Amino acid sequence: MSSIDYSTKIPNNVNLAEDRTLQRALEQWQPNYLSWWNDMGPDGSQGFDVYLRTAVSVDPQGWAQFGHVKMPDYRWGIFLNPAEKDRKIHFGDHKGESAWQDVPGEHRANLRRIIVTQGDTEPASVEQQRHLGLTAPSLYDLRNLFQVNVEEGRHLWAMVYLLHKYFGRDGREEGEALLERRSGQQDNPRILQAFNEPTPDWLSFFMFTYFTDRDGKFQLCALAESAFDPLARTTRFMLTEEAHHMFVGESGVSRVIQRTCQMMNELRTDDPAKLRAAGVIDLPTIQRYLNFHFSVTIDLFGADQSSNAAMFYSSGLKGRYEEGKRGDDHLLRNDSYRILQVRDGRLAEEEVPMLNALNEVLRDDYITDSVGGVSRWNKVIEKAGIDFRLKTPHKAFHRSIGSLAGVKVSPEGQLLSEPEWNARVAEWLPTESDRAFVASLMGRVVEPGKYANWIAPPMVGINRQPIDFEYVRFN
Repeated sequence: MSSIDYSTKIPNNVNLAEDRTLQRALEQWQPNYLSWWNDMGPDGSQGFDVYLRTAVSVDPQGWAQFGHVKMPDYRWGIFLNPAEKDRKIHFGDHKGESAWQDVPGEHRANLRRIIVTQGDTEPASVEQQRHLGLTAPSLYDLRNLFQVNVEEGRHLWAMVYLLHKYFGRDGREEGEALLERRSGQQDNPRILQAFNEPTPDWLSFFMFTYFTDRDGKFQLCALAESAFDPLARTTRFMLTEEAHHMFVGESGVSRVIQRTCQMMNELRTDDPAKLRAAGVIDLPTIQRYLNFHFSVTIDLFGADQSSNAAMFYSSGLKGRYEEGKRGDDHLLRNDSYRILQVRDGRLAEEEVPMLNALNEVLRDDYITDSVGGVSRWNKVIEKAGIDFRLKTPHKAFHRSIGSLAGVKVSPEGQLLSEPEWNARVAEWLPTESDRAFVASLMGRVVEPGKYANWIAPPMVGINRQPIDFEYVRFN
């Protein structure tokens, strides 16, 4: 069914009422989720009426409706794309067999691990962004933050549904643990390190939603190929919502750049000190933030060689990005791939079996996709007539995972000694003074149609509303 039943306690299109045991288990989890949201969701926002979109269907032609909602009253639910009749597995050792409607026993532990890891990122990002609403540069941006937050919450519901329905007591315990871990907490942190990094300011938020939510897109696309059909159907619908999160990031950074370029032309200067004194973020600082978020995010794809990645693919648990568009045999037993290694004091490519390099394949697809948005940011700079271009750093830069972990490499890809790195790292990654300066600009602007000095207004509003629309009402 494509329409969603909103008459029940938990909106869904999975006939939840027909499985009373599952329904009761999820209804017991729901108050714990709301308690987590009240404790760790957007700070001080409980009484606001926010102009949010809510999924009403899984039909791509008209899947959402917009209206003012109090966030604790947002109808989080469980939505799967419609089942594809007679769907077959199209990669790995089970290629050509029917997709699984239940979890095969031999893959139970690995599928649970995949779902838990994906599920853990969703509440983590809400926790990372918890205080941003207190420094929003406009009502438009505040609304976009809250939209991202409620949809990350719904993506948590999507994974918890799978855990409860298909993994019994283990799944219920994992569902509880997803509400107990905390981003950045020393004793019980989130699973992946990028989701323990703070998101202290709006430039960080825009970079996070551009780069790190894009990692989410690629991971979800790989899971949307899964032989486990409920996971594939769940992640396909999550991708519908994920697109807005990346839009928030790309357009947010673009508007920061636009405002900086305006000020550069007004003042006829590219001097960072003069631009900072005028209350905008200079382009070299934006480049350092880009370097940080890009490098932290590409680590999320894991080690460049991974026997787990090979096993996930061969077993049918997780495919490649756009698996169906690739022209190979979708078994990959005789295929190879080139990865970067340090050899004899220099970076060199090495050919390895592709099955073991699937993390690197996904990382390279991600990098290609990321570069597209950066080129669009450069068009804003170019249009302003300014001789400066943003660049994604070399993929060996500032890495913490795999064979490149800890290797000192410049953004241009030059191998460095420790002293050389230490002498120049402040040129490449945000310094404490950079972060302090950006933080100093963060002051809340909540009058409709007004925008903070450091960011340009958007070209158009949300859902064809004017940019001075009252996106958030404070009651």
